[in-house]
Amino acid sequence: MSYRRITAAGRLSGVLAVAAVLSVLPFLMSDYHQTEWAYVGVYFIAIFSLNILTGYTGQVSLGHGGFMMIGGYTSAILAVHHGWNIITTIPIAALICFGTGIVIGIPALRLRGILLALATFALAVSMPQIGLKFSHFTGGISGILTGYRPGHWLYPLSWSCAAVVFVLGWLVLRGRTGRAFRAIRDSEVAAVSSGINLALYKTLAFGVSAAFAGVAGSVFVIASNYAEPNNFPVTLSINILVGAAIAGLGSLSGMLFGAIVLEFIPTWSQSAPLIGSKQAPNVIQGLLLILIMLVLRGGFAGLLRRLGGFAARSGASLTDRIPDTS
Repeated sequence: MSYRRITAAGRLSGVLAVAAVLSVLPFLMSDYHQTEWAYVGVYFIAIFSLNILTGYTGQVSLGHGGFMMIGGYTSAILAVHHGWNIITTIPIAALICFGTGIVIGIPALRLRGILLALATFALAVSMPQIGLKFSHFTGGISGILTGYRPGHWLYPLSWSCAAVVFVLGWLVLRGRTGRAFRAIRDSEVAAVSSGINLALYKTLAFGVSAAFAGVAGSVFVIASNYAEPNNFPVTLSINILVGAAIAGLGSLSGMLFGAIVLEFIPTWSQSAPLIGSKQAPNVIQGLLLILIMLVLRGGFAGLLRRLGGFAARSGASLTDRIPDTS
């Protein structure tokens, strides 16, 4: 068996194992812990959305909290002001965010690196202010109370959306579009010389990434039962980028670990010694990111790749040593 087949089989086994654990997990937890893990699902979707843009096409974004806010408010407004079932608003939120991503992605074609990061950061800064400005639609500082209480359905809803997003994203990334994304990330000049339409695929990456972020924002509002500007601060966009870096940019295997870190570090850090409780999450999260960047190249996904490669090479080597008796 070739090294590539062993690696592919290992990845598939890993995905199925994680899916099985996540399916059984709610039966072993209290309602409170189910809610915590539902938010892990929200962060998983958000990290995946940013990974498509930054990890696979090399476009750095600090504005995904803004896309999440657009998706969240779309669901809240449709449910409260127009009588929609809030679950059915999730795909609408994705479509609106897809269009918003396209609109933002077109002028962003001229920007790269830090300039692009600053431009998207402006989106994260401005969206909460826009929410306060147009209080007639958004409820201003009071926000919008959705009145939807998912209860035991929150965990299945969150991870069902995460599973759909993961499958759709995987289908995009494994095909021609994904190859074009990676070519653009590696070298725009080489991508253009290969016949890739740079403007089309970079803008498409913005749209797909924003759509998935809109799903995360919609599920976030459903989970919190509330939509207000303070739910989508500037730090949310930064935290998503931190989670993506911890997970490993340009890879799908470490995203769950990044989502777990974002959800549970604030809770775990409260008991950290010699650190004030208010600043502990930010300090520990920053130290963890520095440690991972220094020790684990490529984040948690890089560690998994090295371990998987070692196991696959060992297995292939062992297979080659077994004599064929057929």
